[in-house]
This record gives sequence, C-alpha cells and structure tokens, in this order.
Amino acid sequence: MSVRDSTARRVLVVAYDDAQILDVACSSATFEIANEYRASPPYAIELASATGRPVRSSSGIGLTGARRLASVTGRIDTMVVVGGHGTQTAMTDAGLLTQLRRLAPCCRRIASVCTGAFLLAAAGLLDGRRATTHWNYSDLMASVFPAVTVDPAPLYVRDGNIYTSAGVTSALDLTLALIEDDHGPTLAREVAREMVTYLHRPADQAQISTFLAPPPGDRVVRDLAGYIAAHLAEDLSPPALAARAGISTRHLTRLFRTQWGVTPARAVRTARTEAAAHLVRGSELSLAAIARRCGFRSAETLRQAFLNHYGMTGDTIRKMADMPLLQSREMPESIEGEGRARKS
Repeated sequence: MSVRDSTARRVLVVAYDDAQILDVACSSATFEIANEYRASPPYAIELASATGRPVRSSSGIGLTGARRLASVTGRIDTMVVVGGHGTQTAMTDAGLLTQLRRLAPCCRRIASVCTGAFLLAAAGLLDGRRATTHWNYSDLMASVFPAVTVDPAPLYVRDGNIYTSAGVTSALDLTLALIEDDHGPTLAREVAREMVTYLHRPADQAQISTFLAPPPGDRVVRDLAGYIAAHLAEDLSPPALAARAGISTRHLTRLFRTQWGVTPARAVRTARTEAAAHLVRGSELSLAAIARRCGFRSAETLRQAFLNHYGMTGDTIRKMADMPLLQSREMPESIEGEGRARKS
C-alpha cells in the first residue's frame, strides 16, 4: 500500500535479485497495516532496485513496481535495505553501493534486515558503528568488515540513525519499534495484534533462546533437549537424565557443556522458567499451578526463578501481558547468546 500524501513518511525498501521476500514483506506489510490503523502521518512505501526492473526474490516470486535507485530524489524518512541469498552478488554492484551512499544523507533513518547489513557495511555506512545481522553470518561479517563492531546476540541494534536487525522475521520486531517511535506504543500494539504477533520483542532480546536454539550436534544431548521440553514436570535431575541416556552423570555434564555451553541443571532451569513465563503471560492459571506444571517445587521457587532470570516477579510478568516479550537478564552462559477491526 502506497500513500500519496505530501506529509507522509516516505519509506524506501531497497531490494535486488535473490533477496529474501520475507525481508521485504515483514517491513512493508507492517508499515502498511499501521496506515490501516490511521498512522498520522501515514507511511508512503516504495520499492527500489539498482536497475528499476522487477526484482526476482530467492523463492522465485517476482516483485514489480520497483523504481530505479538513481531516480530517487528528495527526503526519505526511512530507507530499509533487505537481505537474502543475493547479498553477496549485490555487494559487488558498485552502482548499488554508490546509490546507498548518495541516499544516506537524505534519510532520517536507515535500517537493514538480516544480511542487508553487509550492504550497508560495504557502502561504508557502518564503519565505527555497532551492528548486528543473522547469527549465522555474524562471524563472517566481523571478519569481512573489521571497522564494524558486530554483535550477534540482539534482534536489532540502533547506532545513531542506523538500525540493523537479525534474521528474517526480526524485521517485524524492528518495524514495530520504528512505528512505536513514530506514533507511540498504542498504535504499535494494535499493529502487532493485527499481525497476530502479540509478542513484540525488544531490541536486546537474544536472537536464540532455549526453545529456538539450534539442536545440539550430539544425538544424546539433542534427544535429551527434546525430552526436557516435553517433560518439564518430571524428574530432570542430572542423575535422572544420565540414567535415561545410559551414560554417567559426569559424561552427561561434559556433553552439555561441550554441545550446549551449559550444565544440565542450568538447561533444565532455563527451559522450565521460560515455559512458565509463557504460561503466566498466556493463561489464567495460578502461579502455584504453573509451578507444578513446569516442574518447580512451589510457587515461591518459581518466583525466585523469575527474579533470577527476568528480574521481576510472576505478578509483574502477568501485568505485562500486552507489552513486549521479556528479556532474560540472566543470559545463562551461551544458551541465550543466542477478521480485521479497522479504525473508523
């Protein structure tokens, strides 16, 4: 949806062949829905490419209506540079990088999604800045662009007027944050609900949590990780887990530290605490019932786990049910170092 309004906030989405279509859609659709909820001023969304020809996404779906970057003039509120499999080729496009450098001073703010940060870095726009990208490419980015301080953990990073975000759907979190900056938290929450994403994650929420962490490479640890998540209320002590796997407790601890970066006890406690937080936020169960379901000895034990992990009590977590997803303050070792109701 494009808005023709001289007061509109102009959003320029920069794409290229083999871009990730979700990177384009997450940002543009979120701004579009903000317009449907009467964002004032609204957003005027434009797609642009180096050539102005239709963009072929990595899924094979074509994106039409792109304008040629060299023809873009005037002030831009927000320029969003997307990522995708085509990033490496796009980084060698001198014309594209020249246009990014030309347009940067015309932008109130600049954002990248996923590996789009590589293009900003290649254009020299991230030199001396802190940035993030998809966790799987952060080491590569740090080695290719030593002038950039790459932080692989956050969902998105703001350094001055430049925002960089992690992989794919983190574009949704970033765009909701931009909308909140522009129009306040009420509109951002309405947009999030419309998009059926009631959890708007904050910037420094880790990219990888217990439930989303890549499966450990060792089959024993991988199987036990799945067992832990499905049997939180059962005996998950190190001896019990070791007996289930048919190994010694010492070997179990060694495997967890090597494959997951944490002790078995820490992994269990984190899984139980995060599961309990989801139940507190998404159900009306009492804290005592949630404690039993998630394997805590008592409601008081769960309260202490919440304080250690999130820095707040279960009652506070429940009151925040319509607010952004909780950020763990504990950061346990490497486990986290990782129908439409339109306004009238």
